[in-house]
Amino acid sequence: MSEHQNAERIKNLSHQQGGSLFGAADLRSFKKEEMLLPPSLLDRLPYAISVGYHLSDAILEEIENQPTPLYFHHYQRVNILLDTIGLIVTSTIQDLGYQAMPIPASQLVDWKNQRGHLSHKHVARAAGVGWIGRNNLLVNQRFGSRIRLITILTDLPLKIDSPSLNHCGTCHHCLSVCPAGAIKERQEDFDHLRCYEQLRTFAKTLHFSHNICGVCVKACRGTKTA
Repeated sequence: MSEHQNAERIKNLSHQQGGSLFGAADLRSFKKEEMLLPPSLLDRLPYAISVGYHLSDAILEEIENQPTPLYFHHYQRVNILLDTIGLIVTSTIQDLGYQAMPIPASQLVDWKNQRGHLSHKHVARAAGVGWIGRNNLLVNQRFGSRIRLITILTDLPLKIDSPSLNHCGTCHHCLSVCPAGAIKERQEDFDHLRCYEQLRTFAKTLHFSHNICGVCVKACRGTKTA
């Protein structure tokens, strides 16, 4: 099959399994030192598939100044669904005679710096799924930041998507609602430490096993200027 046919086949499969968004990126455009994976692995699996899931709007609308127990449960179940999609996509690619490796939707391997094997949002940006917003999250044109992501690495030849040229423009909805005051006018000025400390506070006071918030996720609806 052609690169385009391969991408369409995997895209249709991910949608059938519950995925809402799909894109493909070439990892060779990334700096290997930015990912916590062996360089030899990245040489063998040069393509990245990004799959996104649109979170429940009804659940997010119930969030006011802190995450709710319902959002916490939803967050966990969506991660499990995305990991399942990753396994199914991996199995299908292997059946085609190629290699694939799913990267968990939510797994820290560097706790000090709060990093996973790679950045799902930066892969998704490269795959045309969205852009990095002021809230330091991926923003999709249709769903805003109301999404969760997973990445599958592969050597299956794929039609590569182009990064989105959209941006937040004049939208500042997330800036005023952030309980930590971590969101600034410029995305590069986002205060990671303030955000993390707020997440830890929520986890402790609400007895959640994950560091989650959801306040800026609710606020971001994808307002953009091309």
